[in-house]
Amino acid sequence: MELLYNPYDKESVLEFAKRLKNKSLRQACTPEVLEHSYSGKGNFGQVIEKFYFGYDPNSKAEADFSHIGMELKTSPLKLLKNNEYRSKERLVLSIINYFKVVDESFEDSDVMKKNSDILLVFYLHEKGVDILDLVIKLVDEWKIPQTDLEIIKRDWEIIKNKIVAGRAHELSEGDTFYLGACTKGANASTLRMQPNSTLPAKQRAYSFKQGYVNHIIASISEDSNEVYGKLIDSVETVQKTSIEEIVISKFKPYYEMSILEIEKSLNVDLNKKAKNYYASLTKAILGIELDKEIEEFEKAEIIVKTVRLKPNNTPKEDISFPNFKYEQIIQEEWDDSNFKDILEHKFLFVFFQFENNELKFKKVKFWNMPYKDIIEAQKVWEETKQIVANGNIVKEVSNGKRRTNFMSKSLNRVSHVRPHATNANDTYPLPVLDKVTGLKVYTKHCFWLNSSYVRDEIYLK
Repeated sequence: MELLYNPYDKESVLEFAKRLKNKSLRQACTPEVLEHSYSGKGNFGQVIEKFYFGYDPNSKAEADFSHIGMELKTSPLKLLKNNEYRSKERLVLSIINYFKVVDESFEDSDVMKKNSDILLVFYLHEKGVDILDLVIKLVDEWKIPQTDLEIIKRDWEIIKNKIVAGRAHELSEGDTFYLGACTKGANASTLRMQPNSTLPAKQRAYSFKQGYVNHIIASISEDSNEVYGKLIDSVETVQKTSIEEIVISKFKPYYEMSILEIEKSLNVDLNKKAKNYYASLTKAILGIELDKEIEEFEKAEIIVKTVRLKPNNTPKEDISFPNFKYEQIIQEEWDDSNFKDILEHKFLFVFFQFENNELKFKKVKFWNMPYKDIIEAQKVWEETKQIVANGNIVKEVSNGKRRTNFMSKSLNRVSHVRPHATNANDTYPLPVLDKVTGLKVYTKHCFWLNSSYVRDEIYLK
């Protein structure tokens, strides 16, 4: 195929790429695209490489446009109700070679050689639509900002150090902030050998987290209205210290204060009855305007959980997660499940404790679930899926009350399942009728972290 751009000239490549905007592959590519045979999750990118840019898809360590050092990446978008775009998924960069990375430095690593300069092509995902008819919405060059690069370097070193220690099988996206190590392969159970261990590890790839991709989209989108408050004010700041250290240093002066004392110290008067009271208090402590989101938290997809402790250090309540849909959970595999995805996030726990009927601020802690505990939580998920699939939710009905077969907190030290609904009539449809009651809908349930687990493994550690 004769190239319609100059692969040795970045401006020529970019100008040609931007012709894709608001077009589908059917409209933009050569007629041969109609006979394409590429399949799999990455087929949109393969088709655009072959039939628009005119080179064969490959897995070389060098960038796609090697003469100018630019890598091509395609990724799906979803459209929000306010007509703003969001990423549908993380952006996969390159497969992690466990044996090679142990001898690499960040600056000379394959992931940096290949992805320091990226040509991004975002297309609007539409379920059931042929990939040739999906419309491309955003096309632009993108380079990692210097401040982010410092954080990404730390992330890369965390991933490398775990591999060097023979713990590649324990890698989790919750280990890091912006650069993740996501499972990658024909299916998520693809295994690879690793250095310094006889245990196989799941194949993983470097990726930008979905929250980070949203910021990339905002930076190249002309229509973005996003406004964020920043924790990091300069490259020099993040060169000297980490996000964890910055956040903890801002919270520490308020340890052992009551919430009234904190408000007085900050000169704020917050609505204590508001649902977002603790979120607002957190922003005030961090010096973020209340009407703004925290940029670094959004990029890293940090989940903030406020916990109120009883005098014996046990949380007043178990920690809830979003409701699962019965019809969806039976279609999932563990490695692609919503529950595992949540557990592999990084969390910020903010602990308050009741002292003489007054809440006092105790501490904050960044945390992500250890590998062994994710395996323990997996048991709860697998049993839940099986119960729903077999129509065995209800164990018995006594005096009008239903008891379920879902795993209780006494049977698993990490997690359990119980209702999370406004009332018994707040339901989701079932994939199969419940055998005991014949119900085709059932009260909403979710996974919970046991309060004893939060006490022993997060607060007291």
